Amino acid sequence: MPEKIAGEWMFAPETASVMKALQSGGGTPRFVGGCVRNALIDRKVADVDIAIDSDPNAVIRCLTDAGLRVVPTGFSHGTVTAIKGRKSFEITSLREDTHTDGRRAEVVFTKDWEKDASRRDFTINALYADTDGTVHDFLGTGIADVHARRVRFIGSATDRIQEDYLRILRLFRFHAHYGEGGMEPDALVACAGLTGGLELLARERVGSEILKMLTAPKLALSFDMMEQTGVLLKVLPTARLGTPMAALEAVERRLGLSPSAMRRLALVTRGGDPRDTGRALRLSNEQMADLRARRAHTTLVRNTEDARRLGYERGEVAGIDTLSIQHAEAGTVPEVRIVKALREGAEQKMPVSSKDLMAAGIGAGPELGRVLKKVEHIWIESDFVMDKASLIGQARAAI
Repeated sequence: MPEKIAGEWMFAPETASVMKALQSGGGTPRFVGGCVRNALIDRKVADVDIAIDSDPNAVIRCLTDAGLRVVPTGFSHGTVTAIKGRKSFEITSLREDTHTDGRRAEVVFTKDWEKDASRRDFTINALYADTDGTVHDFLGTGIADVHARRVRFIGSATDRIQEDYLRILRLFRFHAHYGEGGMEPDALVACAGLTGGLELLARERVGSEILKMLTAPKLALSFDMMEQTGVLLKVLPTARLGTPMAALEAVERRLGLSPSAMRRLALVTRGGDPRDTGRALRLSNEQMADLRARRAHTTLVRNTEDARRLGYERGEVAGIDTLSIQHAEAGTVPEVRIVKALREGAEQKMPVSSKDLMAAGIGAGPELGRVLKKVEHIWIESDFVMDKASLIGQARAAI
């Protein structure tokens, strides 16, 4: 009996509208890839991708005739995006890759589902499902691999990687998110031998893959294998070898923290210049600020006073991330009282403002900023207990 999937996403009005429009032209649309894979193992489906045995022009006609908005996001490769309400659907015509250069492919369109499946990267991504949920595994191993949490290249790992070198990074990312147990030895050997191809990739693509990987619940094994194969330093020269990723995962579990790309990246690159990491991964300004905020102190926070100060200086989220990184390095887990104190520090509000100081007779200008900073330092040194009147007295004394 064929395996079937189900989910609200399959029967949502927006999905139904798109599938009905695609069927109106005589083609057979099927859900494909991540949505099928995730549904098989009861994981959340975020993106709905669709494959169809019609060429891109026919797909556009069907969608526009049905009144749907269409964006030709990757038309030369057979991909368009249909938008219905607030939801978007990536639709790709069945295709074969006729030529690849490690970054992009030249394609021809086909009606052969097995040929379309064969040009994909991993068996767990080469699964299709009809509108009623019936799953099609044209290569015969994808369903079993999904349930076994096994990430395998389709056919030769070397061949698949040479078609697109980004697949090296995708192997580690998918294993971190979906794999269990050891990684496929032939895949690791192929990755180790083809790391030079990573230099052909745009930094933006590399950065996107790394950041997605860093959010995986079980990252340690994939990360260790990236280091052993030489992939890690190839894509992230600022990475430190021997990073205690498993220790950080243990701290995260103990504190109930969700995986965070910036927390883990800060651990991986601790001691390096954040600007170099930002250039290597093409981080945004916001991401750079997050990374800097998680740079760990050189000494482990061991008392509540220092924990409150850390919380005040960096805020609760970045402060706890910094504390987690420190303890991962030390192979320990922060005490409850330290975490509580950090959160207390994050809630502190400076009781004196520049207006208060001006009202106390301190004129505007550089001197005002200097005195305000000095008063804040005094307040922090008091472990946040000095009141407003006492601090203003300190301000007058500092003039």
